[in-house]
Amino acid sequence: MRRSASLRRAMTVTLGLAVLTGAAACAGPADNEQAGDGGGGGPREGGTLTVLNSSSQSDFDPARLYTSGGGNVPSLIFRTLTTRNRENGPEGAKVVPDLATDLGRPNADATEWTYTLKDGLKYEDGTPITTADIKYGIERSFAAELSGGAPYLRDWLVGGDKYQGPYKDKGGLDSIETPDEKTIVFKLRKPEGEFPFLATQTQFAPVPKTKDDGTEYENHPVSSGPYRVVSNRNDGEELVLERNEHWSAKTDAERKAYPDRIVVKSGLDSAVINQRLSTSSGADAAAVTTDTNLGPAELAQIGDDKSLSDRVGTGHFGYTNYLAFNPKVKPFDNVKVRQAISYAVNRKSVVNAASGSALAEPATTFLPEQKAFGYTPYDHFPAGESGNPAKAKELLKQAGYPKGLTVTLTHNTEENRETGPATATAVQEALKAAGITVKLQGLESNAYNEARWTASRTPGFFISRWGADWPSGGPFLAPIFDGRQIVTNGSNYNHAQFDDPAVNKEIDEINKLTDLDEAARRWGALDSRIGEQALDVPLFHPVYKRLYGKDVKNIVISDWTGVLDISQVAVK
Repeated sequence: MRRSASLRRAMTVTLGLAVLTGAAACAGPADNEQAGDGGGGGPREGGTLTVLNSSSQSDFDPARLYTSGGGNVPSLIFRTLTTRNRENGPEGAKVVPDLATDLGRPNADATEWTYTLKDGLKYEDGTPITTADIKYGIERSFAAELSGGAPYLRDWLVGGDKYQGPYKDKGGLDSIETPDEKTIVFKLRKPEGEFPFLATQTQFAPVPKTKDDGTEYENHPVSSGPYRVVSNRNDGEELVLERNEHWSAKTDAERKAYPDRIVVKSGLDSAVINQRLSTSSGADAAAVTTDTNLGPAELAQIGDDKSLSDRVGTGHFGYTNYLAFNPKVKPFDNVKVRQAISYAVNRKSVVNAASGSALAEPATTFLPEQKAFGYTPYDHFPAGESGNPAKAKELLKQAGYPKGLTVTLTHNTEENRETGPATATAVQEALKAAGITVKLQGLESNAYNEARWTASRTPGFFISRWGADWPSGGPFLAPIFDGRQIVTNGSNYNHAQFDDPAVNKEIDEINKLTDLDEAARRWGALDSRIGEQALDVPLFHPVYKRLYGKDVKNIVISDWTGVLDISQVAVK
């Protein structure tokens, strides 16, 4: 809910690779497996895979990570009750069983979920995995010493709002029951039909109580996945993983685990990563990145060089970049003003400022254009590609501003393609054509984030972004538009402080649904309904393009994470 893993993705690369020649190639999800095959037959076991990342793989503890944190690296070690379907594109946005035999069995109102573990599950030392270990793993995620993971369990579980973890509350969480070694039951404060999605979070990874050494556990967490940690140097700067001999593919339909060894090197410069991947010499021929994008200059240089363009993987993640309004600040309390700005926006110029059409897709809906989210096409304030200044001027006149008006747009001073100066300037120029003078207020990253997420200080007009922790409309719409989630003394994501009882009720009704397809349809309809309020102006959805080494095979990029899934990769 906090823009979690989404914010951890390195979205921008400003580098020049002398070794890259030629222009962008789009190896979309449908093409990725073929592109990654390398012409040498199907994937085989063996070899060493190297992962080159810019973001550090720190806090390698299941209590402190989000599921998609670290570009899928944690899922090599930590299995959970459910997991992502490891398939290309939209199929990868589905949730499937992992340690559990199914997606969970809810009671009549989805306030209780029961899971049964598969047979033959073992840790790296050969001892059996039990439901008591999953219960303990969840309980330790409540400890203050291990903060950083997703916040949902504290809100969803009965008693979760008061529980302080097993180091202080010795009795444990009564809302998690383990009647036997293979059965676990969760009791929730309210209906949650999307509990199977939550059960993919790393907090659901089993942790044997006898092996828990608190904050030191990250150095050698006990593996339930296909790999075990051999070494963890400098808090995730270099992770070395080798096969867990007690993992069985018979119990794990999702992770292929082809390489014998995986070395994760983090904290590298983005330019260095892309240069090493493009050159693909030595060990870098069998290397990938899960967090470093190609920028427009690099894509232009790659161009017609087929040997490089065939090694560009394309991914989409549930993410929307948008203009946000705070209607408590004048003149944005006037819906006609908000509508005028919605009509005036030039999405073509915004997309160009955000690195171009290869890396950004224009948006008119808040929900991303993916079926899993319930995407329902709408454009309540059609501006075309280049804006509709005439319609904007008409609305400004109706709002009482026949001669135009002056507003302030708050943005991040960091040079990035989402919330930075280039995007802000593109908005400024578009609104000028509609008679709206935009003064730009740039804030350093920390100050910018503090301003937009603090209810008492939220600017009237600012650039923002939001991504979901799993592919559904729930974690996308509820934090931004549920009036009961307005926070006055902490991080507040409902920037408009929007509190509509009918919308709140519909969110509750959708949360009761365990039919995820029906829930998606309802989320899409709600998105369109909220969109009529002009509380934000969707701008674009990002596209991820990343190089991989010449000896890497079996590329899978799903719509759940938008990044290469290293659990599927093989090397020559």
